[in-house]
Amino acid sequence: MVTQNITLEGVIDASEGWFSVVDDPDIDQSDLAATLREHSEASDAMLFGRQTFEDMRGYWPKQVDDTTGVTDHLNQVHKYVVSTTMRDPQWENSTILSGPLQDEVEALKARPGKDIITTGSITLVHALIDTGLVDEYRLFVYPVALGHGARLFRESPKPLRLRLVETRPFRGGVVMLRYREEK
Repeated sequence: MVTQNITLEGVIDASEGWFSVVDDPDIDQSDLAATLREHSEASDAMLFGRQTFEDMRGYWPKQVDDTTGVTDHLNQVHKYVVSTTMRDPQWENSTILSGPLQDEVEALKARPGKDIITTGSITLVHALIDTGLVDEYRLFVYPVALGHGARLFRESPKPLRLRLVETRPFRGGVVMLRYREEK
């Protein structure tokens, strides 16, 4: 399952700073936080590309005052990092996947358990899309248009057919769209 924060025009790249719709502390975002907790509880594994994994590893384990539950979830959930160069993940509950992507991901999906979430990891997500390994897209659409940046969907020789299975608006202006691929 791919979960992404995304702008109206499809940008998922936060390399030049993250986009935010709610800078007003008076706007209650507890509905969005509750949904993110719900999604965390429904997953027991996360799949990352090397760069996103290293970014997350450098930030989340150091958080001590996180009231969102993200730190606890990321430290407890099993993390898989796709990399042919990394030797030691240096983060508890982490495994390096260095074999062929399709084989590694199909083996993960065949194991019993909850959802496997991929977030960020633009290069990895593009490879998962290209190989048909994404079963579901959970897109948190922010009412922002950046005008530039890496997009979730690139040009492709074959169209991707998606079926909308859920729409959930949040008080802060974000809308979650959940799609499943029609195969």
